[in-house]
Amino acid sequence: MFDLLKKYTNEQSRFMVINGTMIHYRDEGEGFPILLLHGAFSSLHTFDDWASDLSKRFRVVRLTYPGFGLTGPAADNRYHMSCNLDLINQFMDRMNIPRFHVAGSSLGGWIAWEYALANPERVAKMVLIDAAGFLDDKSIPLPFKMARMPLFNRAIRYVVKRQVLEQFLRQVYCDKSKVTRGLVDRYYDLFTRKGNPEAFLVMANSHVKDHTLHLNEINTPTLILWGEDDKWLPAENARRFRDSIPNSRMIIYPRTGHVPMEEIPADTLQDCQAFLSKSEGLLSA
Repeated sequence: MFDLLKKYTNEQSRFMVINGTMIHYRDEGEGFPILLLHGAFSSLHTFDDWASDLSKRFRVVRLTYPGFGLTGPAADNRYHMSCNLDLINQFMDRMNIPRFHVAGSSLGGWIAWEYALANPERVAKMVLIDAAGFLDDKSIPLPFKMARMPLFNRAIRYVVKRQVLEQFLRQVYCDKSKVTRGLVDRYYDLFTRKGNPEAFLVMANSHVKDHTLHLNEINTPTLILWGEDDKWLPAENARRFRDSIPNSRMIIYPRTGHVPMEEIPADTLQDCQAFLSKSEGLLSA
């Protein structure tokens, strides 16, 4: 664990104990705060490129929630959506941040819109990046489907080798040349941190309530960003979010996969900053 801490922390890294779990987070920059939420198999590092520029204009807060990265498994081994929403409330309260923007990728996007639905008074604007949350078969990413298979369930620590993580990354990136050795190392090192594979199994097999029918109750100004070539969550889901969330607009990026904020950080960041900087509502989609 010491080697992981040395490799994947920096001068902005901090830890906060919430419900018995040591949460890894970073707090950078000044200005109106924005909370960045990562996806499954990932960590706060997925937003490194965004944070370096966003922190010039905003206070950028990002955390790795239980079951992932340096945070590791939850002390109570519970990973329900309600746990994530409670974690965000406790964390932002202790950071003395009552109101903020939120941006989430994949699972983090799901957590973001569920949070905005439950806590509308706290979220100023929201950015959904290839967000999860629809529960039909084609909207469940491959790792979650695999985690529900009995054989995979029993052997996850032995099945998820570095080559398997590399194949997952080659699925989520459209431009395979960007799947570098360093990128694969980061995903592999942090996913296989002690306790994380088992936590992912619990998470993937937990009972989930479908709240997508309530998306039309979200009045938060929302920007939906999506990779046209997302192999894990189809681009048609971007349109489903746009059509369901009243005050929203959508941008779909050609030749881009599941993690556009990593694959094309400059383009996505430009669109995100333009959206966050508008004092009025949204333009038409």
